Amino acid sequence: MSAENVDTPTKEAATKPRPRIGLVLSGGGARGYAHLGVLQYLEKLHIPVDYIAATSMGALVGGLYASGISAEELEHRLSKTNLSDIAFDRNERAKLPQSQREDDFQYPISIAVGYDDGKLKLAPGLVQGNNLLTLLQNWTAQLPGNISFDRLPIPFRAVATDLGKGTAVILDHGSLPRAMRASMAVPGLFAPYQIDGRTLVDGGLVSNLPVQEARDMGADIIIAVNIATPLQDPANLQSPTAVAQQMVGILIQQNVKSQKALLGKSDILIEPELAGMSFTDFARGRDGVNAGWDAAQAQSKRLTELSLPPEEWKTYLAARHTDMALAKGTRVDAIEIKTTGRIPAAYVRSRLSVKEGDVYDADQINQQLSQLSTNGDFNALTQEIVNKDGRNVLLIDAEEKSWGPQYLLFGLGISNTFDGRGSVNLQIGHRYPWMNQSGLEWRNDVILGNKRASLHSELRQPLFGSSGLYVSPYIDIGRRYVDIYPDGSNAKASPVTQYRFDTDTAGIDLGMPLAQLGDLRLGVSYQHTKYTPTYNISLESVGPLFTAIQSNQPVARARLTIDQLDDPLFPRKGYYIYSEVNRGFGQVDNRYSDAQLKTLWAFSRDRNTFNVAVEAASNLSSNNAGPGFFLGGFQRLSAYAPDQFYGNYLLYSRLTYLRDLTDYSLLGLRNPVLGSSLEAGNVWQTRDAFGDGPYKKSLSLFLGGNSPVGPVYFGAALGQQGVWNLYLQLGRVF
Repeated sequence: MSAENVDTPTKEAATKPRPRIGLVLSGGGARGYAHLGVLQYLEKLHIPVDYIAATSMGALVGGLYASGISAEELEHRLSKTNLSDIAFDRNERAKLPQSQREDDFQYPISIAVGYDDGKLKLAPGLVQGNNLLTLLQNWTAQLPGNISFDRLPIPFRAVATDLGKGTAVILDHGSLPRAMRASMAVPGLFAPYQIDGRTLVDGGLVSNLPVQEARDMGADIIIAVNIATPLQDPANLQSPTAVAQQMVGILIQQNVKSQKALLGKSDILIEPELAGMSFTDFARGRDGVNAGWDAAQAQSKRLTELSLPPEEWKTYLAARHTDMALAKGTRVDAIEIKTTGRIPAAYVRSRLSVKEGDVYDADQINQQLSQLSTNGDFNALTQEIVNKDGRNVLLIDAEEKSWGPQYLLFGLGISNTFDGRGSVNLQIGHRYPWMNQSGLEWRNDVILGNKRASLHSELRQPLFGSSGLYVSPYIDIGRRYVDIYPDGSNAKASPVTQYRFDTDTAGIDLGMPLAQLGDLRLGVSYQHTKYTPTYNISLESVGPLFTAIQSNQPVARARLTIDQLDDPLFPRKGYYIYSEVNRGFGQVDNRYSDAQLKTLWAFSRDRNTFNVAVEAASNLSSNNAGPGFFLGGFQRLSAYAPDQFYGNYLLYSRLTYLRDLTDYSLLGLRNPVLGSSLEAGNVWQTRDAFGDGPYKKSLSLFLGGNSPVGPVYFGAALGQQGVWNLYLQLGRVF
């Protein structure tokens, strides 16, 4: 960064007795990048910092700086870190357990609802902050977890708010990363954090610019940096959430005003110009740093009076050390694991490779705890090493989710082609993990709709400890109504009848995880199927045109799922493979076997994304018995009616182009896209004809994006011979 217009300290300034300087850093979310620019400018001027008092994002920057990380190094580390993903606990989806990927694939409404004793409970925050705490632990790994913050290279105080009493809590000892995390617990966004039995939230509610605290530490001169988000015009408050944020902003403005009043003539207030940079605008970190530098540079005349000559600056830097840092090669003498709820400590212990006598490796332990946290069982997983009676004790704190022990998931599907034949589905998932000490989970999935109703219930019992193998008995009950169209009909044709498909299945599978790719399930089941026309046509010569069919048979099944998509709704990279083979052993007349394959591949460059999908299905029975396969509808030949084509063999492909429109605000959609797809496929009745054509084709253009209730698509599709369709789709595709 340029040092242009930076004055050099005068000889007279160097001979003055040096005042003790306290740095005060306010909260403000992503706007806190400005603190880095201020720190860099202070270092450029050789201005010593003797004390730091900070709140929220200021506590993060100030705490890391106080631990011994220079401003330049801190910016370098943050520039290589996606702080938005860290702050909002976004994990790389491909690293999640397969059960988690199944859930976010099926249930796009991301509301965490717990159930216990007949009551519904919500998570205390949208974000648990596990990734943030892991980052802070890694960057302060040289410090033990029970120290006085006065013994840091720069004495430090973090301000939090006691949620129970509404009073300020000054954090001055213990675990530095935990103190920073507690100070940043923005109400409604970050879950509250417990320290010493107190439930703490963001300190900005009581003291967002803790001038008095720096003064109490012994500061003669205060350099205060205020980056608090200004209040919005009431006309722009378009939601209850926005109004709630404005109320919090009013509280912050009031306490900032009172703290500013404590500044004297010798103190310096720096307020970077951050217009247009929001609380969550982490992608604009460089803009924030520049704004901080510029605001500090505007105060250069007064700041220069605090500069140290080169030799004194070197002496000051040399004195900035702590005798509390862990010695290199520190070994773990003992391991203590504390868990809450039903999850046993042995489960956490089995996921860690560290043993008594090993060299303490904070990064490795944090990586393993971070991977464990993706299972979705914990509020927080933390580690720290403390000295107890001369022994280095590794403390692992595993806090189970507070809004369990049972959880509900939700999804909504609406399909409308504006011809009176749309469908609506409500999806409800129920998860009950840790029913026993070995991790038994009960999973239920219900679909209720005007054309479909189903219940899938299964138990998953882990086998052999941490092997990942599980056994899963299950039942599956379903009913589905499908319109039957005459051959050669177009999208506006009327169905000739409607069939009711009833399926009842009971079975048991052995599940095997495939590293982090997905899983393989092998099992046996007993199936009862019945297909009945809901209305019929009878001809005098041949009788009813449509007949009822039913069968009962034992079935052996193999199912492979590999899900490496970065996003289940609008993937930009990765791939998805689903394959299933069923081998029937029923009576010869109605025995059937089948196989199907679905794949999706996503590729991106800049704002452009291509998705390639291929689907194939085949009846493996010589008598062509079985339910068959359907094709038609949105993203399965979009120009035609849903399930318009039926056959024993199916082949389909789709190429989709998506253009990122994130610079536009479209009907409140998040991550809006403009898309186009080219589709081709067909079904066949006999094996000999399979794949020979002709293929039906469809070209569509659509606008899409994420809404609070899932993905939304609105578009038009054109098929062959003038066939066309308009559609509105809400819910998961593929």
